[in-house]
Amino acid sequence: MAILQRECEILSHEQLSGTTWRIELSAKDIACLVQPGQFIHLRIPEFEEHILRRPFSVFQADSNTHVIRIVYRVVGEGTRRMTELACGDTVDIMGPIGNGWHLPNGARRVLIIGAGVGAAPVYELAKQGQNNGMDVTVVLGAQTHAELVFEKPYLDLGVDVICATDDGSYGFAGFCTDAALEAVDAAKTAGEPFDYCAVCGPYPVMRIAASFCREKGIPCEVSMERRMACGIGACLSCVLDTTDGKKRSCVDGPVFDANEVKW
Repeated sequence: MAILQRECEILSHEQLSGTTWRIELSAKDIACLVQPGQFIHLRIPEFEEHILRRPFSVFQADSNTHVIRIVYRVVGEGTRRMTELACGDTVDIMGPIGNGWHLPNGARRVLIIGAGVGAAPVYELAKQGQNNGMDVTVVLGAQTHAELVFEKPYLDLGVDVICATDDGSYGFAGFCTDAALEAVDAAKTAGEPFDYCAVCGPYPVMRIAASFCREKGIPCEVSMERRMACGIGACLSCVLDTTDGKKRSCVDGPVFDANEVKW
């Protein structure tokens, strides 16, 4: 699939929590091409002291309205600069990039785990599973209730949503991996085990989920986040160790079979 470069107008820019923002872009060509799990590479305007683009997973892509939405967390000067962008401004993006999720043929029950802003790259996957008549359970994790910003979009899809907060302020009290493991065991006890699991979030979340999925025989995929300088596979800054040698997270991933990753 071709990677396009476009100047895109910002249609809306909203702060969702203390550190989390959602930006909506008019991206006609790219919105029509995005597959679940792919990302865009964005250049922050008027930030010449840092020429590298920033990779952002696509949260929502609407081919009818030609809109893509990304959700990002402020972690450094680059993302802090992004919060200053306003409606009507334009940003230069490349995309869609990378290999996305692969729902197995014939899967009936799907488990999706999204921790923090890791809930963004799995949204279109949940939508795809729902549209294909699959029984989709989504486990969302955040440190606090205030940071749990993805619950409503997933509920609006009509999927089963389980929320977990590290501080116990909302939903399951504890880590989302513990809540997910409970869901896995409950599904097996009910005689309706999960056929597939997709995970995105901090490294420990993906490693733990990959481990219990392997133990319980559930095919599992993970979206590996790495620093990406070029985003097109040329610079080798995002190399990942796998059972099949070193691979580039940007173009060989970001989605990998969990059993392929050398944790």
